[in-house]
Amino acid sequence: MLCNTLPVAVVAALVTGAFCLAQADDEAIVMSETRTGFPVLHSKLELPPELLATKIVEGRELVFGGDLRIGDLTGDGRADLLVYRSVDNAHDGGGMKPCFLGAFSMDGEVLWTVGEAGDQPCRPGPVAIHDIDGDGAAEVVCFFLAGDIEAPPDSMKNVVVQIRDGRTGAVLREAAPPELTARRGRGPNWCHQRILLADLRGTGRPQDFVVKLGDTVVGFDETFEVLWSYHIEWNEYGRCSAYIPAVGDIDGDGRDEVNGGYYLLDDDGTPLWEKSLGPHMDSVAVTAWDGGRVRAVCSGHGHVMDAEGNVVLRLGGERVPHGQELRVARFRAGDLEPQMVLRYNGHSTDVIVVDVSGAVVNSFRLNPSPNNTGMEVVYWHGPEAPAWLYNGGMLWEPMTGESVSLPGLPKPVGPAKMGWYHCIPADVCGDGHEEVVLYNPWDTAVYIYSPHPVKDDAYAGYRPGPRQYNARLMD
Repeated sequence: MLCNTLPVAVVAALVTGAFCLAQADDEAIVMSETRTGFPVLHSKLELPPELLATKIVEGRELVFGGDLRIGDLTGDGRADLLVYRSVDNAHDGGGMKPCFLGAFSMDGEVLWTVGEAGDQPCRPGPVAIHDIDGDGAAEVVCFFLAGDIEAPPDSMKNVVVQIRDGRTGAVLREAAPPELTARRGRGPNWCHQRILLADLRGTGRPQDFVVKLGDTVVGFDETFEVLWSYHIEWNEYGRCSAYIPAVGDIDGDGRDEVNGGYYLLDDDGTPLWEKSLGPHMDSVAVTAWDGGRVRAVCSGHGHVMDAEGNVVLRLGGERVPHGQELRVARFRAGDLEPQMVLRYNGHSTDVIVVDVSGAVVNSFRLNPSPNNTGMEVVYWHGPEAPAWLYNGGMLWEPMTGESVSLPGLPKPVGPAKMGWYHCIPADVCGDGHEEVVLYNPWDTAVYIYSPHPVKDDAYAGYRPGPRQYNARLMD
């Protein structure tokens, strides 16, 4: 069983002790380490040396892995990990052109590697893990550098899109469609390029994918046929659409739509609505909101929209001057409706918790984190219990303001913008609740935290879902 293969015995000493709150608020409530659910360091996984790179950064030599993805690559019912590095980014570092992939198991066994060199991506980029063909083992969907083609950093001319076998890394399909290779761009609306798995054709599972390339959103099927292409009208900094769109079936027809904050695209790429709702449309979601109805949730001025473009909820510019990040989940015990946690004042620690009526039911300050982004919902006690929130090395209960630092997590290395805000919630122990899988792209280890007491005998297999293959990752 997976959990029994990990070094859990060494973490018992970390369950107790003093944990300080990384927050300036003197009235913050620190969670007691004696309570059920207190986090323990379940395992520290060192990246295999074959997957590491070395670079001089800010005058210091760093050994590092890179950006990380999670999924069952071998089909054995256990989670595997994939590290990748990239070259070229027209904004502030490598990112949009992966040139190295390295897969490894939770036991530290190298499964395969392809490519070489590369930088730590400045932002999570175009690499995803998902079982597209339904055979039980996930494939890797990615952009990859075509090394024999010359192109400037802001051009995608030297990039191909690939599907690779998760077991071996072998290329199963590859294409260089002009909708990809002809694109050029620069700046913050260009560098966020994330592959989002979706069901655009109603096949019953995500076999298609969507990617935003600056001012253009493109939908592909699993053969890399371009299904549609959409031009975004708004691209000025601070008044552009969401850097990373969200996908989900909002109209209930069995096919996914695409929410970009200023637009909602039907499964065929046709706009269902287009509206400049508010500035700083940094974070979006497609999720159940009021009475189970699926809505388009948009951070700019705090909007919730329906499929026809009607405003379900608008918090407004006074309450949400800069909607930097939002996350939606059921945080309040006894309430069947979800709540929204919204980082409402830009890159600050200020958050509000809002219910479906628009009432602010709590407000507090998160701990500082790199760039003051990176909060993520964690179903720490399982999908039926109220969710918790992760941010920068800490777990929070948004309805109470209780928080706890994750024990044994070292200080981050590398540039100040990076750190422990790359969180992928995943039930890697297969016991029905989500662990916190953390990594710093400038570091050499992955840290997995689980609620106390650890239930090794409850392992029922790793079951990946959209919270892993479409992980939001620091919008």
